[in-house]
Amino acid sequence: MTFTAVPLTLYPDMFPGPLGHSMAGRALESGTWHCAPVQIRDFATDKHRTVDDTPAGGGAGMVLKADVLGAAIDHAVAAHPGLPILAMTPRGAPVTQARVRSLSAGPGAIILCGRFEGFDERIFAARAIEEVSMGDIILSGGEMGALLLLDACIRLLPGVMGAAASGDDESFEQGLLEYPHYTRPVSWEGQDIPDVLRSGDHKKIAAWRREQAERDTRARRPDLWAAYVAARDGR
Repeated sequence: MTFTAVPLTLYPDMFPGPLGHSMAGRALESGTWHCAPVQIRDFATDKHRTVDDTPAGGGAGMVLKADVLGAAIDHAVAAHPGLPILAMTPRGAPVTQARVRSLSAGPGAIILCGRFEGFDERIFAARAIEEVSMGDIILSGGEMGALLLLDACIRLLPGVMGAAASGDDESFEQGLLEYPHYTRPVSWEGQDIPDVLRSGDHKKIAAWRREQAERDTRARRPDLWAAYVAARDGR
């Protein structure tokens, strides 16, 4: 099964963008995933190819039109049946690594990329769309968020990272931040690689890494730590 990414965007030339390089680029060339961006403007019906209009009730900016968005989505669904539809919006639920894993295990995704003040709200009542966010930040458009989401998914596709276990110990995979890493030289600017990592005792190394992951998560991400403790203790 080929993972298919279908960004719906006013700027299709942004795809695959950075995903055409490194691991994702090699996977694209090999056919592990496919990128099929759709130009939203193609579904405007007036001579000016208008995709937005002023906000109802007044206010700054412009809003993407529901009729144009609906036609673009319907086209993508017909061309790529079975793909979930996601919309990049700061109003959406933050994407988790668990959601990334579930997406990467599926056939791909249609990703609606917003611009301006966002989407006419009626599109979410009219179509089955999952609203998602890449964090509490505001971007110029949804394309950069879509690239982040796709990168997170593509790296998990079979064969992309090489060793199947390459991503198992990374941040968020076990509910914790990842433990710190070191490599040669052993000593650098007065700092040494921790002795335990040079001991050859794999049991002690594993225990040290778990301890460091728990320490850093507790200190840096109390929200993750609380969720981890609750899951660990079966609350």
